[in-house]
Parts: sequence; C-alpha cells; structure tokens
Amino acid sequence: MKNLKYFLQFFCILFFFGVFKIVGIKFSRIISENIMVVLGPIFRSKKIIIKNLSIAFPNFNENEKKQILKDMWINYGRIFAEYMFIKNFRQGSIGERNINIENQYILENVKKDSKPVIFISGHFNNFELMAMQIEKLGIDLAAVYRPLNNKFLNPLMESIRKKYICKKQIKKGISGTKELLLNFKKGTSIALMIDQRVSEGIRVDLFNEKALTTTIPAQFIKKFGAKIIPVHIERINVEKFNITFQDPIKFSKDTNIESITYKLNNILEEMIKKNPSQWIWSHNRWK
Repeated sequence: MKNLKYFLQFFCILFFFGVFKIVGIKFSRIISENIMVVLGPIFRSKKIIIKNLSIAFPNFNENEKKQILKDMWINYGRIFAEYMFIKNFRQGSIGERNINIENQYILENVKKDSKPVIFISGHFNNFELMAMQIEKLGIDLAAVYRPLNNKFLNPLMESIRKKYICKKQIKKGISGTKELLLNFKKGTSIALMIDQRVSEGIRVDLFNEKALTTTIPAQFIKKFGAKIIPVHIERINVEKFNITFQDPIKFSKDTNIESITYKLNNILEEMIKKNPSQWIWSHNRWK
C-alpha cells in the first residue's frame, strides 16, 4: 500500500513538472502555491505545525499562527515549482537576476585561506539555492542530505541535486559522517542543515525547549578547530532572494560539545525569528 502511495506521489510530481515546463516559472509558482495551500495541510500534520509554533512563539495569537501557516504553504508551493527550473537558477539568467549575495567577501576569504569550513543553516525558503551558490562561487563543497522515503522519487531528486545544486552529496547517518570526515580532511567544506531532529544528537535548548540536535559541527570544531559560517536565505518577493553569509565563528577546542551546539541553536533561532513564515515548520522538531 505504501509503495502504491509513493508511486502515485511520483506520478503526480512528474505530471506537474511537465505542466510547469510548459507554462514557465511565473505561472508555475502561482499554480503550485495555490495547490499547496489546499493540499499541504492534508499531507502534513497541522497539529505538529501548530505545536511547533506554540513552542517557538507562545505569545502569538491564533490568527498570527494561521497566517504563518498559510504563508509557509505558499512558500512550499513556490519551492516545489522552482525545482523544475533549478537548471536555470544554476546556469541561466534566473539566478543572476534574482539572487543577491550579502558579504560575498567571506567566501573569497575562505578560498584564499584554503582551509575547509562548515556552513550551517536551516530549511528556509528555497534552501537548495544556498549550497548551489556556494559551489557556484568556487568553494569545494559537500552537502549533507536525508534521502526521501519515496523510493521512486528519491533517485530523481538525488540526480537534480548532484547535477545542479552540489556535486558532492553525502547521506545523513554513520556512514555519511565517515565520508564527511574524509572529505573535510581533503579540504572540502561542508554545508549542513542543523534544524532537524537527529537520532544521534543531544538534547539542547531551541526556543527554550529541549530538541535533539546534531553535534557534527561541534565534533569537527573539537577535532579540527573548524570555523563555522552561518548562512541564511530570505525570499524578498516572489522572485528575488537574498543570501547572507555571517562572519566565521571560531570556537576554542576546549569548548564542550553542549555549549557549541547551544550557541549554534541560538543562531538558528535568530534566523527563524527574522521571518517565521519562511522556515518550514512541518518537521516534528521537538518530538
């Protein structure tokens, strides 16, 4: 039954990708955001999203939460539509016209220093564009990802990621961590999302509530003295994005893993607070 469900999802996505290719990116966004506002709450638990919002913003009233929820699904829809045109973001004029980079000198310094760093962020807006731009601007990069549960769809998404987003894709998990170590030792920087629950993490405060959080950045700091560069992407309007690189953070190797992880969660919090509707709230973060 699950395989049938996954196959139908795969078929629907292929169908919409075909439609999007015909109508172009402008109308694809309009179609997709309207569909997602209706269907999104059916496929993802509204209870989890409201619970997450209540933890992060306990003073928000119901109308404020509903507005964030609606805006999140609109953003989801736009991201889905934009996947069909990711090649144009990478190679064509869409990316050049619509992606602004703040503090690009930070990337230039990374290239000059010739030492790998860890870029951290969360699932904001079209988050794939962050790794794409880092690699496009000349950084040897490996991006960490979690394979989709849908065995029909996952090969397609992996192919898109490797071809147009970041050539080096490393799966989450123990084997992936070993691969990260090997790449980092060879001078490859890492792009890592730190905003999702991980089974091998530690419980650290996020919005004053304990949440299982990855310790990979902290481990690399302890082992290699790695620098951390926070990255945030913001959708300025329907078409335009702003990617901001923050100054590198240098921790002492003597700093404990809990303190490092807590500090990075604080950075993530500030990113979320900047524009709550542009973070993907559907993940069961505080399970």
